[in-house]
Amino acid sequence: MKERISTCHEMMAAIEELGFVPLLTSSVPGFSAEEMVDDDCRFVVTADGWDWPLWKWKGPIITEGDCVYGKFFAGKAGFVSKQWWPHFFNYRRSMSPELAPGSIEETIMFTLSEHGSLITRELRALCGFSGSKMRSRFDSYVTRLQMQCRIVTEDFVYPRDRHGREYGWGWSLLTTPERLLGKEACQCECSAEESRELIFNHLRKILPYASSKQLQLLI
Repeated sequence: MKERISTCHEMMAAIEELGFVPLLTSSVPGFSAEEMVDDDCRFVVTADGWDWPLWKWKGPIITEGDCVYGKFFAGKAGFVSKQWWPHFFNYRRSMSPELAPGSIEETIMFTLSEHGSLITRELRALCGFSGSKMRSRFDSYVTRLQMQCRIVTEDFVYPRDRHGREYGWGWSLLTTPERLLGKEACQCECSAEESRELIFNHLRKILPYASSKQLQLLI
């Protein structure tokens, strides 16, 4: 992999090569898409507002690249290649195999599965989390479900101005990994512990300078 990434397709290649790439700063210094890109691809304030090529790449990467995107790393967003996804899914689901009957998490998953895919604010409204003070509480539940590999981001939806131009940070279009990838892509023949060991050893190989504690925070 080259030292600095300057295009969306180069980032796709890096994700496929590395298997796991946090979007922003992670537990391992230097190991994030934000830190891998060229200076021209980072956030900058402009006369018209702001520009951030890396942020704009997220949609094409997850719709055209061989990876899955969600808040997987200590509650922060990142990419997992489809090659490593079965092992990642296998281990994360093993830590929370079932949702408590009647829980808010169960309601969220039922609502999302019923509709197929929804942007976050639509899902929040359908689950009855109305009002500004409920937003952060609801988001914490969705983040937890992403950490469990129950919810992933299918794409990003942007509002448009009166000229038809997209603007803003975009809204996550959420769905389940089984719907997005198919059930077979979420199956693994290994035990959960075997999957964890494979992931850990892979991360140790590509990040030899990281401590075991730093690597475990990614798993």
